Amino acid sequence: MSPNDQNFYRIQKLPPYVFAVINEMKAKARAAGQDVVDLGMGNPDGETPTIVVDKLIEAARNPKNHRYSVSRGIQKLREEICKRYKRNYNVDLDPEKEAIVTMGAKDALAHLLFATIGPGDVVVSPNPAYPIHQYGVIMSEGHAQMLPMPDPETFMGRLEELYKESPKPPKMLLISFPHNPTTTCVDLAYMTRLVELAKQHGTLIVHDFAYADLGFDGYRPPSILEVPGAKDCAVEIYSMSKSYNMAGWRVGFCLGNAKMIAALARIKSYLDYGVFQPIQIAAIVALRECEEETHKIREFYKKRRDCLVDGLCRAGWPVAPPQGTMFLWAALPERYAPLGSLEFSKLLMEKALVAVSPGIGFGPMGEGHVRFALIENEHRTRQATRAIGHFLRKEGSDEVPAPAEVIASAPR
Repeated sequence: MSPNDQNFYRIQKLPPYVFAVINEMKAKARAAGQDVVDLGMGNPDGETPTIVVDKLIEAARNPKNHRYSVSRGIQKLREEICKRYKRNYNVDLDPEKEAIVTMGAKDALAHLLFATIGPGDVVVSPNPAYPIHQYGVIMSEGHAQMLPMPDPETFMGRLEELYKESPKPPKMLLISFPHNPTTTCVDLAYMTRLVELAKQHGTLIVHDFAYADLGFDGYRPPSILEVPGAKDCAVEIYSMSKSYNMAGWRVGFCLGNAKMIAALARIKSYLDYGVFQPIQIAAIVALRECEEETHKIREFYKKRRDCLVDGLCRAGWPVAPPQGTMFLWAALPERYAPLGSLEFSKLLMEKALVAVSPGIGFGPMGEGHVRFALIENEHRTRQATRAIGHFLRKEGSDEVPAPAEVIASAPR
């Protein structure tokens, strides 16, 4: 057998990449000189605070910072994230045992799953879901048990049923609130119920808190670590990507249960030498001095949210404003529901030159929806909603095309 005939064990577990279809259409349209408004991938377009960039430049000029760092993250950065949790959530964390720096949230999730999940271990997550929540489990040899989450109470009810019906409780509960892609938000009482269930049945909890600072209209997303006793079973993953406009910097943290943090630290010690040290030094400045920036960023996304919601409603596509995240999760217009989310997204790209993410890409229970990301300014967002309105009115009298064969869901 030649090398080209080889199959790769874990790669075979990953389905085709749904989002690639829209990405290819977008690339072709732009190559032809067409102006595409991209509301697909959740890639923040805002500037990192100047003081943070200046500190990076200063630190990068110091040859001492050009050497290997440490996989757990430098001490002062771990101390600073623990101070932030004390200020914002009144949560006490030990920077030595209950905090680790990661290369963004994906690094934390993927490596934590590799460190804690074994063959056949059941990991429960809501569906639809951010793809790494499902496929990180699969690549770690676990069993991804996806439960529907049209709303928080439905997910809670199904989870309680699972505990009653399964002979063996799930090893882990992997959640994220505010939720990507559905934007579902919960309160601290809901988190408390999850922790109580987990402790009762010996289940670990991983809470992906990527949108910790993006709650609107007075809503404050709760940290699961605010629940008394949560550290007995839970860790939380916090990222600087959205809160500080530092997506490309790849700085995240895993915080909470000391045993899980130790497992993650051990596996990372074999895999990497940590984030480039000047980036870590700049991140310290962000955590110390840029809290006000996180409030400005939240308002920035709120204005974009309001602009998008207003524009879609004017276009004849009624949607509700999300309470959190940098996304809007929209049911397909009723007339186009038979098409499915991928075919509708292709049609929107072709006819309106607006790129969105098809719901099927977030799992089978995402079908019937598309996700808009708030990554274009208000002028461009209004341009997109006007184009969508023109498309919906123009196509309204035409026959809706028959749906094509559905492509499997995939990570982005």
